[in-house]
Amino acid sequence: MGLLLGCAMLFSASGVRAEAIDDEAPRVVAALEQGLAAEMGVGLRKNPRLAIALYCDAGAMGSPEGFFRVGRILAKGPVFVRNPALANAYFALAARLGHHDAVDHFDEGKESAALDDECGRFDTSLALEHFDLDGYLSALSPAKRKISDLIRRHAARYDVDVRIALAVALTESNLNAQAVSPKNAQGVMQLIPGTQDRFGVKNPFDPEANIKGGLAYLKWLKARFGGDWALVAAAYNAGEGAVERHGGIPPFRETQHYVRRVLFFAGFALPQ
Repeated sequence: MGLLLGCAMLFSASGVRAEAIDDEAPRVVAALEQGLAAEMGVGLRKNPRLAIALYCDAGAMGSPEGFFRVGRILAKGPVFVRNPALANAYFALAARLGHHDAVDHFDEGKESAALDDECGRFDTSLALEHFDLDGYLSALSPAKRKISDLIRRHAARYDVDVRIALAVALTESNLNAQAVSPKNAQGVMQLIPGTQDRFGVKNPFDPEANIKGGLAYLKWLKARFGGDWALVAAAYNAGEGAVERHGGIPPFRETQHYVRRVLFFAGFALPQ
C-alpha cells in the first residue's frame, strides 16, 4: 500500500481532513506523515505507540493536528493503547490550540486526565522501538525515493554517515524538494539563505544542489563537534553557537525532540 493511499484511507475512516496539514511547517508535516506511516503500517509495521510519539513531536512543534491525532488513537486505537481520559485531555489541548474537529471528539461524559507534560509519557517509545529506515523509504513516492538515492550517492563523498544524512532529510522535510518553512528554510535539507550562500547552493529547490549543500554543512559540523552526531543534529537545528554556549544539546524543547528524532531514524542510541 502506498503512503498516499494509506493517507486517503485514514482520512476517510477517521474524518480527518487532508487539508489539515496544508499550512503546517515542513518539520511538522514530516512528523505527521511519519506518524501516519506507523499508524497505518505503510512501509513500517503498524505501531500505534510509535505513531503517538511522532504525532506528539508534531504537537510539541505547535501543531494542533498532532495532538488531535494522539487523542484519536487513544480514543479509538487498539485496546492496548486506549485511554479515554487521556484522549479527552489531548482533544481539549488540540481544541485550545484551534483545532475545530477536536471539539466534536471531546467526550463530556468522561473525565479528562491531567497533562503535566504534554508528551513526556510517550518519549520512551522512541528509545524502545526500531525504525525501519529502508522499509519506510521504500513506501514513499518515486520522486522521494529518487531523492533518497541522491542522498545515498553523495553522503560518502562528504564523509557523512548516510543514515544521519537520510534522517536529517526525513526530519526536516520528509524528502520534500519544494518545502519552505515559515523562517524561509528551503528544499529537502531546509537550508536557510545564509547557509545556501555559505555552501554555494544556487538553487535550493534543485534536490541535488540542496542535498550537496546540506551534506557540506553536516560535514563541517561533524568536524566542529568531533563526530558527535547528537551535537551535529542539535547544531543543524539550533545553530552551532547555541550548542557551544550550552556546552551540549541546548535546553530547547524543539531541539531536544529534533535530536531524538534524527538519531531514532538513523538507528543510533538516543541521548539520556
